[in-house]
Amino acid sequence: MRDIAVLIPAGGIGARLGRRTPKQFLRVGREAILAATVGHFRRHPRVAAIIVAAPGAHVARARRLLGAGVTVVAGGATRQESVRLALEAAPPGVRVALVHDAVRPFITRTLVDAVLAAARADGAAICALPVAETVKRVRDGVVEATIERAGLWTVQTPQAFRAEVLREAHDKARRDGVAGTDDAMLVERLGHRVRVVPGLAGNVKITTPDDLRRARETRPTRGEPR
Repeated sequence: MRDIAVLIPAGGIGARLGRRTPKQFLRVGREAILAATVGHFRRHPRVAAIIVAAPGAHVARARRLLGAGVTVVAGGATRQESVRLALEAAPPGVRVALVHDAVRPFITRTLVDAVLAAARADGAAICALPVAETVKRVRDGVVEATIERAGLWTVQTPQAFRAEVLREAHDKARRDGVAGTDDAMLVERLGHRVRVVPGLAGNVKITTPDDLRRARETRPTRGEPR
């Protein structure tokens, strides 16, 4: 049964990379980062729809790049708005909405399925890694405090939710004027439990020139199950 809508916010311009081309359209190996990311979901047997929210000026470019089988809509001014717009474009009847960053091309089928299974059981799930380094709060170049790292995790995508839960979370955030750093934060505001499954150290988000260099050295797989 195909009951999953994959929502891929790809509306950023990648200013930190210092490139004129938005980072999701840059190439790693033989294909663009966005195409590599989308490729992981094309062959998933439960995916009913893939919706990409692209920068308004690059919607046609994204459609040419991704071809048939992927819906491309204009994204919003923020990541949160782009996810909401992608969710609005999802077909009726999907039961699970999975959100994944456009510039995280190193996911695996195993990770995707683990997050989906947790979301089906608990209604909301994320993947994350426990913080291993010492964490300090710094202001103006001076340490203010050392933060106890026990219980702290760094969060990745994919994140998956029952579709009605994610819709309610985004609707409430919009009414309340709340901007979240990820979709799980919006769901947490509903008082909903969010399950955590172990992420992958290699599931990096390509943000800086060093990230891009390492990604080109690694090269993502082409959507094959792993």
